[in-house]
Amino acid sequence: MNFRISPVFISSISSVLGITRDFNTAGTIFGNGQRNIIKLFELDGKTINIKSFKVPNLINKVVYRFFRKSKAERSYEYATFLLSKGIGTPEPIAFVENYNLLGLNDSYYVSEHLVTELTYRELILIPDYPDGDNILRQFTRFSFDLHEKGIEFLDHSPGNTLIKKVAEGKYEFFLVDLNRMNFHESMNFEQRMHNLRRLTPEKEMIAVMSNEYSKLYMDKSEAEIFEQMWAQTCDFQEKFARKHRLKKKLKFWKKAA
Repeated sequence: MNFRISPVFISSISSVLGITRDFNTAGTIFGNGQRNIIKLFELDGKTINIKSFKVPNLINKVVYRFFRKSKAERSYEYATFLLSKGIGTPEPIAFVENYNLLGLNDSYYVSEHLVTELTYRELILIPDYPDGDNILRQFTRFSFDLHEKGIEFLDHSPGNTLIKKVAEGKYEFFLVDLNRMNFHESMNFEQRMHNLRRLTPEKEMIAVMSNEYSKLYMDKSEAEIFEQMWAQTCDFQEKFARKHRLKKKLKFWKKAA
């Protein structure tokens, strides 16, 4: 076993390890993850969130044992780093890894469980979401802050930012699903726009985001920002649709066989 626990929760180390040992038989399922499973548990009167990562294939068992940090460890370290930079994310509690003779077997990332009003996805699905324009603009400023701090969140997609209303007209943003990130001394214009490509297929939302981003990023005009953000978005949507069509064909061929 390999694990690390936040100094804040060091007195709860035996409880945390016990909960991960009992993960398969206890807890409450949260969400409907297909690859990874998330469950909620109680720890010292607080609800915590534990993500159990899919057992890696044979090659990755060895890779994660000797050559690369596991998704659980990266999630813990990245969350700790984000908080040190003033970026919102649920408080990291621990990561736990279990090994067998072949390498990494099961692994867990433990964090606080945040109850929030919405994610970015609701802004797409509900065009007239209350205060939606204001939320979208504040989200854009949040994304700009990430870029200014050199943080490239590779899974910057609709379901991975939790949004919490903290006062009238004021919102805070929390990143989740943290195991894929790059960190830079600075991010150029193309990197910034590329990082926003997965968020929405709605041109009207891109226009709002471009307008807000242009108020903060002085190297390009609003028109240039919109053009590049929309081009990156269209390129992603086209590749996503092509991949989806290919998957449907593969499923059809498998059934036919």
